[in-house]
Amino acid sequence: MSNKDPYKILGVEKTATDKEIKAAYRKLALKWHPDKHKGDKDAEEKFKEINAAYEIISDPKKRQQYDAFGSAGGGSGFGAGGFQGGFDFTGFSGGAGGFADIFESFFGGNAGRSSTRGRSARVRGNDIEASIEINFEEAVFGCEKELEITKPDVCGNCKGIGAEPESAIISCKNCNGQGQVKTVRNTILGQMATSRVCEMCSGEGKVPEKKCTKCHGTSRVRQKERVKVKIPAGVDNDSTIRLSGKGEGGVKGGPNGDLYINLRVKPSSKFLRHGRDIHSELEVHLLQAVLGDEVEVETLFGPTKIKVPPGTEHGKVFKLSGKGVEKIGGGSNGDHLVKVKIKIPSKLSKKEKELYSQLADEAKLDLKKSGLFW
Repeated sequence: MSNKDPYKILGVEKTATDKEIKAAYRKLALKWHPDKHKGDKDAEEKFKEINAAYEIISDPKKRQQYDAFGSAGGGSGFGAGGFQGGFDFTGFSGGAGGFADIFESFFGGNAGRSSTRGRSARVRGNDIEASIEINFEEAVFGCEKELEITKPDVCGNCKGIGAEPESAIISCKNCNGQGQVKTVRNTILGQMATSRVCEMCSGEGKVPEKKCTKCHGTSRVRQKERVKVKIPAGVDNDSTIRLSGKGEGGVKGGPNGDLYINLRVKPSSKFLRHGRDIHSELEVHLLQAVLGDEVEVETLFGPTKIKVPPGTEHGKVFKLSGKGVEKIGGGSNGDHLVKVKIKIPSKLSKKEKELYSQLADEAKLDLKKSGLFW
């Protein structure tokens, strides 16, 4: 991460707002989440890289520090506007770690590492995705579905604290309950005192006396859950529903993530949908179009009758107001648009031929008697 630009990793400009950064992070995190690429080490590294980038530019102080001094590991210079020249720092205090310690002394934190005093290990669970397939009518009128998801969730044995039931939570011996481990190192500026988050307790200062035997102290286990999803009337294909708190369980008491349901709507054999309007075709006989008639039309709400006026042309569209799809959340419905398709008879009886011939004579048409009906 130290040699890569976090802005480029998230695909945002340096002028991006917090909202734009969060949106870019969420999109990439969902795309590269390890649950979607099981066993793919490259995807796992990509996911870690995305999180590391977000940790930098979502924090105002870290972002300001990065913008001022650039990415560590960029050669003899230290990014745009940083330390210039060819001085080699690697001979001091264990190589690159020594230079990171100098940064910590000046700016109150390690380069690329958090040093917040007494940092809580509580972490929000990741958001997850799932898909549901519904039919055309279910999308129009709404329905309730149930799906089973498998996710990391709060351990039922320890209730998310990571300790075996009735086991005590004790002060961390590694940091003496401070949440930080302090060290003193020699640098080019002399002795520098630094602090790092304790790895044993993750900055909490407390650890379980006995780790939970089910989750092994992680506070979460992978388990199945059946979730009921209420799908509102009016949803369309590729709509997304968010179920707050139904994502991965939080770590050490952190809040759960969210569950995003992607809807796949099966097409209808009778209707086409464009937004909230419904489209269908009405096939009428030639004589119905010429003389006019009252015919039955199938709609979402059942059959209804419409009047086909005399002289109706092929392609004529009739509008049935309010017979379309309801607006999500309530409100007026769309319309149902019926397109007339005139059916030309392909075979005629002897009597029909005579009648059509009489009509042709009446219309003074000079038919060559070699057409479709002769």
